[in-house]
Amino acid sequence: MGRLNENENENETDLQTPSSAGALDHSSLSVVVDGSDQTDSLTEPLLRPEPEPEEQGQESSNSHVVSSSSREQPERLASLDVFRGLSIAGMILVDNVGGLWPALNHSPWNGVTVADFVMPFFLFIVGMALALTFKRIHDRLKLTQKALVRAAKLFFLGVLLQGGYYHGVNHLDYGVDIEVIRWCGVLQRIAFCYLVVALCKIWLPKRQTSDGSNGSFKLLKVYLWHCIVALLFSAVYLSLLYGLYVTDWQFSAPLAYQGYLIRPSLPKLNVDDTLLTVKCGVRGDLRPACNAVGYVDRLILGLSHLDQRPVFIRTKECSVNSPNYGPPPPNAPVWCQAPFDPEGILSSVSAVVTCFVGLHYGHILVHEKGHMKRLQHWITPSLELLVFGIILNYLGMPLNKPLYSFSYMCLTAGAAGLVFCAFYFLIDVKGWRYPTLLLEWMGLNSLLIYTLAACGVILSFIQGFYYKVPQNNLVSIIVELWPWHHVGLGQKLFS
Repeated sequence: MGRLNENENENETDLQTPSSAGALDHSSLSVVVDGSDQTDSLTEPLLRPEPEPEEQGQESSNSHVVSSSSREQPERLASLDVFRGLSIAGMILVDNVGGLWPALNHSPWNGVTVADFVMPFFLFIVGMALALTFKRIHDRLKLTQKALVRAAKLFFLGVLLQGGYYHGVNHLDYGVDIEVIRWCGVLQRIAFCYLVVALCKIWLPKRQTSDGSNGSFKLLKVYLWHCIVALLFSAVYLSLLYGLYVTDWQFSAPLAYQGYLIRPSLPKLNVDDTLLTVKCGVRGDLRPACNAVGYVDRLILGLSHLDQRPVFIRTKECSVNSPNYGPPPPNAPVWCQAPFDPEGILSSVSAVVTCFVGLHYGHILVHEKGHMKRLQHWITPSLELLVFGIILNYLGMPLNKPLYSFSYMCLTAGAAGLVFCAFYFLIDVKGWRYPTLLLEWMGLNSLLIYTLAACGVILSFIQGFYYKVPQNNLVSIIVELWPWHHVGLGQKLFS
């Protein structure tokens, strides 16, 4: 097992073998990217580790897998790329066939499905990648600039893709009214979490420890400030979620059905241009109408900038076909028509913690030497998080993705750790790489694939070729011929 060698400069932390600082073990894995730094390219794999400049004459034992055949060509951590590719594949699967099987669609409110693990998995990967990207910190200002630029690119790309500019195959025009643009979304959340954790990684100091502890516990002490920030984010989220007083609020029913926001698959619950009132006046309510997550978004962003197709319209209160879309029951509450953003501000505060968990796992990868040691220090906290999330759920803190509840964060972060351990063991330890080459390729090109496939850009491009009238395009024909299109195929892409 390696030892943690803290140089006098707190920016230089590296793992050395007991025998020699320059000796490298074949069990250590590459965590650097070969090739030039191209972080300014939007087609660069999303948040993939970047090569950091090495001091002349100095080598990290975790930087390269050294073999007799080649010392010049470091390998990537294939399991992380495969895990990222699996998450992208999950996004595409959920977007296209989630309406066919409830297990592949997001839970309408409380509870989790397979689809609800995709976002936390990706945030976990972002955290792990950051531990590798900023393994060596030489110029804080330069790295801060890179992090800000990358976060800005992700945010504005997310606004372009999910803010309303692309309208889907049933609406062949483009563009969005700034008054109703959606500011939140998947890429926007990733950008926020990435930026927060990256800045902490760049600027927060590390501590030296000499108490004899080792492994995961020692790293928690070395990166104590990271733990403090993660706890602060959790405390702020829980304090606001359970302590913020949510007042009564009003919304205009047609707001969710005007202009490009109209979706034929959704029923028009109310067409009168009147204000509807949602009665609240409570604290700590975790139901769709009066929770603090929605209140913060309404207060800061405004109703017109939230998701006009909230996931809770598939709940039993709002759909006779729950957990699928359907007409509302006769006694449907008025909030079924109201907007709500599942990637809003307060829920993103909780999502940051998932990224910090991934960062800790990345620290274990960088500082621990030997496969079994790494797996041991990954599996234990993963199981603890998983069990803790389940216990919290039974104690009254429901598993809820739209709210990104603390129990949901623990459960999904623990699951992400276990899934990564499985990939690491099979791919990087046992060498079963060939069966996962497709997922690895998807992981290496995740942002490009997400943009083209998961966000419907490729469909928008294809439907631009039509016969006589725009409605006669290949995408529309496929949707009409598909036997299950009426039950929700492509709820996000084909609507």
